[in-house]
This record gives sequence, structure tokens and C-alpha cells, in this order.
Amino acid sequence: MKIIIIGGVAGGASCAARLRRLDENAEIIMVERGPHVSYANCGLPYYVGGSIEEESSLLVATEQMFHAVYNVDARTSCEVVGIDSQQKTVELKNQISGETSTESYDKLVLSPGAAPIRPPLPGIDLPGIFSVRTVADAVDIRKWLERDIDRSVGNAFTGVDSGWESKRAVVVGGGFIGLEMVENLVERGLSVTLIEKLNQVMPPLDTEMARLVERYLAKHNVKVELNDGVAGFRKADTGLEVLTETGKALPADIVIMAIGVKPETALAKMAGIEIGERGGIRVDDHMVTSNPDILAVGDAVEVKDFVTGQYSLIPLAGPANRQGRIAADVIAGRDARFRGTQGTSICKLFDATIAQTGVSEKTLKRLGETDYEKVYIYPNSHAGYYPGAKILVIKLLFRQSDGKVLGAQVLGEDGVPKRIDSFAMAIQAGFTIYDLEESELSYAPPYGSAKDPVNFAGMAAANVLRGDMPLVHWDAIGDGFLLDVRNPVELDVETVPGAINIPLPQLRARLEELPRDKEINVFCRSAQRSYYATRILLQNGFKVRNISGSMLSRSHRAD
Repeated sequence: MKIIIIGGVAGGASCAARLRRLDENAEIIMVERGPHVSYANCGLPYYVGGSIEEESSLLVATEQMFHAVYNVDARTSCEVVGIDSQQKTVELKNQISGETSTESYDKLVLSPGAAPIRPPLPGIDLPGIFSVRTVADAVDIRKWLERDIDRSVGNAFTGVDSGWESKRAVVVGGGFIGLEMVENLVERGLSVTLIEKLNQVMPPLDTEMARLVERYLAKHNVKVELNDGVAGFRKADTGLEVLTETGKALPADIVIMAIGVKPETALAKMAGIEIGERGGIRVDDHMVTSNPDILAVGDAVEVKDFVTGQYSLIPLAGPANRQGRIAADVIAGRDARFRGTQGTSICKLFDATIAQTGVSEKTLKRLGETDYEKVYIYPNSHAGYYPGAKILVIKLLFRQSDGKVLGAQVLGEDGVPKRIDSFAMAIQAGFTIYDLEESELSYAPPYGSAKDPVNFAGMAAANVLRGDMPLVHWDAIGDGFLLDVRNPVELDVETVPGAINIPLPQLRARLEELPRDKEINVFCRSAQRSYYATRILLQNGFKVRNISGSMLSRSHRAD
């Protein structure tokens, strides 16, 4: 059998390596139009920032390694210029020599990836405006920055102020790549402005969680411009100006375009295979396209969302690599299937970590879903008595009817990866919140608590569904009675207009002060003491609801 794999990064490289392990006799050709195969594109921002020092560290495998270890005919700088799916041939062009050749195939695998969106704006081709997709992109950005650093060092010897410290970067787009570039440019000493056309950064997050990210960016002196897009670019006396749709002119010495990616579908169209409604290559759960002899994997394909069942575009390295393995298994005759993706992702931002998995609340609303509930909790990342514990912000979404876990978002400066991975596995396994509260997770004081935050989230959600903790959110309290059970000293920091304060330790002795003909909405700082108050009031015949997240959730709600 002869297999041609188009695209040598992530999904394509995984497919080639897996296929060789399954079939020693197959003829495998892997072509990549760029100069490198299997490079770590997720590491590009960190090469720009200097955390990854050497360009060679980004090269996970080489053309020579694929030849020597896997007996794969890997061809770099090789572009596909034609596909004849009827004759089952591919026309290739060597970008260095210009020579063309035609190869036949039994099975064809497309792994072209997704290209950065670069709209045809005025001035977008001016020097100093970059996208971030390939190793070459990262090298060019770093050279651009180091050119100015070198000039700064040289001027230090002449006594001339180079003004390096005032160098300005504008990052366009507040998604994963945009935030990672913001962090790394700040680490290099630049003053950074982030422009986002939407009303929030990190579109996969719900808006109130994104507000915490925006607050964290401000803490690190990053200026965030929301609800504003880029209209164009022009030269200025001191570099560039980024022109926005609202009429601003933002000075910049370097601009990073990170407004998203678009599936590369030119080859799919050339092969005459189906393109889905989301603009990606349509595949089934075997990664097979509308042509049974052509498979597709990676950022260019549409796949089913694991939670909603809807087709989606999820440009993440993890799913791409798994899809490559599945495509290889299918070609080798195995009944392998891709389960779908739940978009599990994580992002480092200075000392903090932002992560999410499963479906967001705004997606549920967009789909018209009403059978869900949410809880916010704010536990310590590990035992509070062990030094270094940090508060985690966790939002858990679950189905009201059966408690099935639907999604989670976690923010914090410690312990985020452990928790998001636990939630991700819970979703994969079809767990409910009752499974979360009973999950046995590792515990030692430096790493967690006897009641892990994952357990805590499950317990809070289970309390809601069992009726032990009737729940309400700030945007739904209406004209109900507001009861604040914090200590008086906490009111000096922040108060809620119209709320009556009865500290929790005094509550049982002051029940006569509370109305029995109104719904009582209880809050504290993080909703733990107000949960205790809710239990007291319920068992004394009051109508009561606990405000989820209490003051902490009020401080970052979407409005």
C-alpha cells in the first residue's frame, strides 16, 4: 500500500510515525511545503520571549529522522500543486529546484493545518507587522526585536538614549496566541497594547471569567482595547500606527496579528471533497472525508463537539495528534474512531494559568439549552496551612436533570492544570457531579487538600440538585431580601446596597429580624458561610437561596 501524507506537522507527522509502527511494508511519503517537519508551533511565542533560547529546540523531529527511524520518505520544501482524486495521483513541486513530479497513492491523508487570518487591510504588508504560525515567523519576530536591542546596547557606549524601554507592541487578537505573545513581549520589556474586536479576551471563556483575565492583564500594565477592531496601518515618524475602527491611532514598533486562524482547504477543494458548514474539511469519526480514499486530520477539519454533538473547528495540537493516530489505524485496517473534541485548553499568562474544557455557558445559551446550572467556587489551590496556597476561581457547568458535567473553567496562579485535567476526564467519562464529589484524588499539603477543589465543586453542585442549597445568581435576585452574613469589618471593603448585615455567628439568635413572607438571598465573600446560613434558615422554615460565588462572583460578573 502506498500512502501520501500532505503536511508534516502535528497530525501529519503523527500519522506517518504511527502508520509505520503498524505496517512495516507500506510505502509512506510525507510532504511538507515548509522547511521543517514536526516542529513545536505551540512553543513559538516562548521562543520570541526567550524562554526557549535555541531555534533548534522547536524542531521535534527532522526530515532525516523520519528517513532513518521510520523509513518515511519525508520531503520538505515540497508543495502539492495538483490532486487528481479520480486517477489517485498527486503532483508535487520542489520549491528549491522547481522540479515537478507525479506520485500515485492508494490512500491520501490531508493535514494542511490552518493559516493565520490576515485581512487585506491598508498597510498590512508594512515592515514590522507579523503573524505567528511557523518557525520562520518566530525567527523573524525575534530578529526584529533583537535588532533594536542591539542598537540599544550600541548606543549605551555612545551615551545616546536609544529609547528601548519605550518600545511599543500592539497585539491584535485576544485569543491563546495573542495572550501568549502579550506575555512574552512584556517579558522582553515592551509596552504592550492588546486590541480585541469582541467585548472580551479569550473567546472560549464565559465573559465574567474573561473579566478576571482582563484585570490580570491590567495588573501587568497591558492596555486592553475591547470592542474595537483594526482598520489599517500606516508609517509614522517613530515606527507604525495601528488605526482602529473607532478612530484611534495607536503607536507601535511591532505589530502581532493574532486574530485567529482559517482552515486550509485549497487542497480539499482541489480533490473535490466536501467542505462543512463551518468552513473546514468534513470528516466522519474515522477521519475519512467524502472520498473513501482520502482522510483528513488536524486544524483543517470539522469534528463533532464531544458535549454538544455540533460540528466545530478546534485548532489544538492534542486533538490533531490523536486524529493522526486514528487515521493511521484506519488505513491499517483497525476500527479506530475519534470521540470528538471538548476543546480542553490551557494558557500561561505571567504567573497565572487560564484553562477550560467542555462547553461554555454562552454556547449553551446560543444553542437554546436551558437544562443546566452553574456554580462558582473559590478554594485554595492546596492546603491553606501549607505556604504558597493561592485562590482558584472555578466555574462548573452541569445538567440540572441528571447532574452530568458539561464544562469547567479554572483560573489561578497555582494548581490549575491538575483541576482542569480532572474535569476534562470527567467529561470524557460521562461523569456526573456526584462522581466528582466522590472522586479519589491525590492529596498532600503542598499539592491539594483532603477535600480537593474538584471534590468541592462536585459537592457544591450536588447540594444544589439535592435541594440542600437552593441557588441564585446575581443577575436573577430580583426584589428579594438581601442578607449579608459577613463580619462587619468586611463591609468596610465593599457593600451591597439594600443588604441587611447579620454576621453568621449571630444568625440563630436574630432570626426574628428576617421576613418569612419573602425570598431571602444570602451572600458572604465566597458563598461558603452563606451556604451555612442557608442550611440554618431552611431548617427554620424560611424561603432562602444562596448567591453562588457571593461577593467574589459579583466582582467579575459579565455586566
